[in-house]
Amino acid sequence: MSDVHSTEYSFKPKDALLGAQMLFVAFGALVLVPLLTGLDSNVALFTAGVGTLVFQLITRGRVPVFLASSFAFIAPIIYGVQTWGIPSTMCGLFGAGILYVIISCLIRIFGVEMLKRILPPIVTGPVIMVIGLILAPTAVHMAMGRTGDGSAWLVPNDTAMIIAGVSLLTTIFASLLGRGWIKLIPILLGIIAGYVTSLILDVSGFAASAQATFDPGQLQNWTTPTLVNFGKIAEAPLLALPNFVFPTWNLEAILFIVPVAIAPAIEHFGDILAIGGISGKDYVKDPGVQNTMLGDGIATSLAAMLGGPPNTTYSEVSGAVALTRAFNPGIMTWAAITAVILAFFGKLGAILNTIPVPVMGGIMILLFGAITVIGINTLVRAGNDLMLPRNLAIVSIILVFGIGGMNFDLIIVKLGGIGLSGIIGVILNLILPCKDCNDAQPDDELGL
Repeated sequence: MSDVHSTEYSFKPKDALLGAQMLFVAFGALVLVPLLTGLDSNVALFTAGVGTLVFQLITRGRVPVFLASSFAFIAPIIYGVQTWGIPSTMCGLFGAGILYVIISCLIRIFGVEMLKRILPPIVTGPVIMVIGLILAPTAVHMAMGRTGDGSAWLVPNDTAMIIAGVSLLTTIFASLLGRGWIKLIPILLGIIAGYVTSLILDVSGFAASAQATFDPGQLQNWTTPTLVNFGKIAEAPLLALPNFVFPTWNLEAILFIVPVAIAPAIEHFGDILAIGGISGKDYVKDPGVQNTMLGDGIATSLAAMLGGPPNTTYSEVSGAVALTRAFNPGIMTWAAITAVILAFFGKLGAILNTIPVPVMGGIMILLFGAITVIGINTLVRAGNDLMLPRNLAIVSIILVFGIGGMNFDLIIVKLGGIGLSGIIGVILNLILPCKDCNDAQPDDELGL
């Protein structure tokens, strides 16, 4: 067996190109999170690379995974940035990483079954659904050419719908009909298709014509005759330090964001099972899910210390591993190094920042809907009878609290949204009696 197909760690220069290809698979999803949340794309690249290296160090180079921007935190990051600013939001994200570390310690003490008792599908399923549904209005606003809150126009509606439609359909058809590598990069292809469409509308004069006759109604009009402004690229330096942002203490942000980590903590366990099934090794035992969770947590907290989004294991890259049968974890080291190097190219971030809002909006429609469906599927696969009084109460309260915007003012801190719904779900699951509550069986892989 060659070094590439071996599950043993081997770091050799000849694998550098394959590592870069693994980053290419993750690139679209990796940069999508900072583009949607207002964080710096170059910082996200840097923290993804460094986070993956930290993960490999903690897991002793056993697992062929790549860590990068987590979709689960998009909603709280957007809210946090708008409410408290980036530094305070980073404080909350740092706390989320610490929660992973705490969970890893509990697993080390009580075993993996502890996760199932505290975070069963009846809690994690609806929490994941809330994460997707709470952002639905933002996706629609951006697809229509408005700001995320819908208060102003950035692109005329007709133009925006064309761009968003191309991005959305390209992403869908790439995932449905694509073969080989194409099937692994639907988001990246959607972004490219939307961007190219924007350029065509600019060159043809359609964008300028639509902007000249556009009626913004009662909303502010921030539209311009061109969709893509290359001036930003020309002004950006070729090489530059990423725009690192350091966290500042904010207890309210911590209590709002930390409970969101409940869902990706369960997702992490499923990802480790998946990559183990692909490579034929039991990573739950070696290096142990307690160590993989620890690596994920420290990588997430480290990212927050520098202004980057939380990290998570990427299923796209796991798919690429399955396709290429490149099980050597050293290849992910090359992917991480490539990400760190690209982070210092200032013009890369400038190019990403020229992507028109409707491109992101079209992809967000599919993305946030998919997150919601994952939550539904978590409940379906667990086999819980949702009409049983206990299950009905837990799911109903989580959904209404999260989507409805319920919040409590606890004098020293205000708790609401996804964070509140997650905390309430965990508490209800622990305190409500469980007579005939139709819990999932031990062999259902935690409902994932």
